[in-house]
Amino acid sequence: MAAAPANSTTFSGDVWAELRLADARDVPHIHSLIHQMAEFELLTDLFAATEELLTSTLFPSPTPPPFTSFTALILDLSPSPAVPDSSSTIDSRRFDLSASPLADPEAAAFASPRGGGRVTAGFVICFPNYSTFLSKPGLYVEDIFVRAPWRRRGLGRMMLSAVAGRAAEIGMGRVEWCVLDWNKNAIDFYEGMGADVLPQWRICRLTGAALDKYKGSQEEAADGKAAA
Repeated sequence: MAAAPANSTTFSGDVWAELRLADARDVPHIHSLIHQMAEFELLTDLFAATEELLTSTLFPSPTPPPFTSFTALILDLSPSPAVPDSSSTIDSRRFDLSASPLADPEAAAFASPRGGGRVTAGFVICFPNYSTFLSKPGLYVEDIFVRAPWRRRGLGRMMLSAVAGRAAEIGMGRVEWCVLDWNKNAIDFYEGMGADVLPQWRICRLTGAALDKYKGSQEEAADGKAAA
């Protein structure tokens, strides 16, 4: 077995995972996790997120109820039993790492703001959308990400299952997300969870300069009508 990196923390035996509602204290970790995701997806050229923007957009005051607006969830791992908090815990489970201890070289950098030896290992960001065909609201998963040392441990399944379960419980019609066409592991994983991958659809996007050129278009149209 290869030696663990010098500054890593090794997790073995029972480890407790908690998927919980994030708050503003989690923003530095969320920002770092988004950057790691951009690196994995080879999309760092599109990365422009800042901690200030994440705080103002994800955690406004007053904060809307979960799953009614932008909702950020954090996955924390703990070497000791996590006590669920009814106000923030979405799901919690025990994982047995006895057969395959895990070295996390970033454990110190991702120490959870909740303390107690917890380490942040992933996140989900989702928000409601609407299906006219179903005449029901749905849930769109913008991001779901697990840090590299914690992958292939069932944590992604735990997170997606919890989000889908919450959507079903509150009467939503579907849960949707995107996957890169080259990410076969993710595609196989999602299909294994029962998701349909829809190759006939394409994402259409206006952003940056292409979006900005429409600023004031409504005012210009109104002025044109007034002059006619």
